[in-house]
Amino acid sequence: MKICIIFGHHDTKSSFNAHVRDTFIDEARQCGHDIDLINLFEEKTQLPFYQSTINPPPKAVLDYRKRLEDADAMFLISPCHNLRLNAITENWIDWVLHPTWFFTYRCMFPGSDYFKNYGYPVAGAMKGKLGLVSISYGGPMITYFNFSVFDNIPYRRLKKSVFQLGGMSTRYLRFYSVLPNMAQKNFDHHMKKVRAFARSL
Repeated sequence: MKICIIFGHHDTKSSFNAHVRDTFIDEARQCGHDIDLINLFEEKTQLPFYQSTINPPPKAVLDYRKRLEDADAMFLISPCHNLRLNAITENWIDWVLHPTWFFTYRCMFPGSDYFKNYGYPVAGAMKGKLGLVSISYGGPMITYFNFSVFDNIPYRRLKKSVFQLGGMSTRYLRFYSVLPNMAQKNFDHHMKKVRAFARSL
């Protein structure tokens, strides 16, 4: 399997998310998988803030899409900020996973005055591929419990409002209480979880 990793943390060397990335890559390669790594903060060409008026999209967007087309799975790695992935990762999603490449929208009742925009998505270039997500949260799990029944918590929103539009299946890694004072045993437990995740693919 070829896995395209989109890594969205500003500390690309020593952050918790960087350890998740590197541990996953190490284990995945041992399992025979190929890795295509995109470190968003280290890209020579940075995407502008998303604007629908920029058409056609920047060349970097087309290059990212080609790399995804060549992969079997897409793996987003990001911390959670304000119940969203961080800004650089969300901006990448807005640009790259966009109609009509990622999906198109088909009206269910063409010409209807009452259901003008009611319809369904038709998956595009990533249909049938695997969407992987790793999200790290600063608080404990109970902090996010009140939001878990709603679709705006990151992993639910990504599954229902992004990946399903593109016809992708979804698998998650979630890490809570990710703070600088994390106990070593907790860190080691998380890394074992990452390795098990890589082996399960």
